[in-house]
Amino acid sequence: MKASAVPTELKGRRIVLRPLAADDFDVWREVRWRAAAWLLRWEPRPSAGSPDPTASAPAFAARCGARQREWHLGTAYGFGIFLGDTFAGEINVSGVQRGPFQNAYVGYWIDEVHAGNGYVPEALVVVAQFAFEELALHRLQVAIIPRNAPSRRVVEKLGLREEGVAVRYLQIDGAWEDHVRYAITAEEWIDRRDELLGAWVV
Repeated sequence: MKASAVPTELKGRRIVLRPLAADDFDVWREVRWRAAAWLLRWEPRPSAGSPDPTASAPAFAARCGARQREWHLGTAYGFGIFLGDTFAGEINVSGVQRGPFQNAYVGYWIDEVHAGNGYVPEALVVVAQFAFEELALHRLQVAIIPRNAPSRRVVEKLGLREEGVAVRYLQIDGAWEDHVRYAITAEEWIDRRDELLGAWVV
């Protein structure tokens, strides 16, 4: 599907997903600053010398522009998670690979004050429907540090299939970390679509 034909706003039962724009800088920065201790321990460190989007509106706008270019190239699809007008986090479909793989990776984070309310599982079901039914992907993968219990609860609530541990899979906060890999395929989505949408979206 052409990028221009792919919907840019997705709705769940309680959430709205849409790409972040330069005008979201203030609300995005407030959450990232306030919840830094909650978030940064699970994230890669920025490259040396790269601009900090939490400290600069132009850097954040450049980040949004890069996400928009990825969208138009069909390589990644980034969304802010909104509760009404309140920005609460992000969920991203990244590393889209076509050809015989037809795979993408999903990553997410939520503001600490909104954690534990089921917003991320809802967002993941919405994104799965988008990935399988709009992008025609065959497989989605989620990789999580084993001790990151809140992130693992998201995929466990949805019953995503666990595929094992990838040893020293990603460099996170300066250390090579093992990750538990979870996945869902298009065939599994077809089998479980009504169950997942009924439980989390419609």
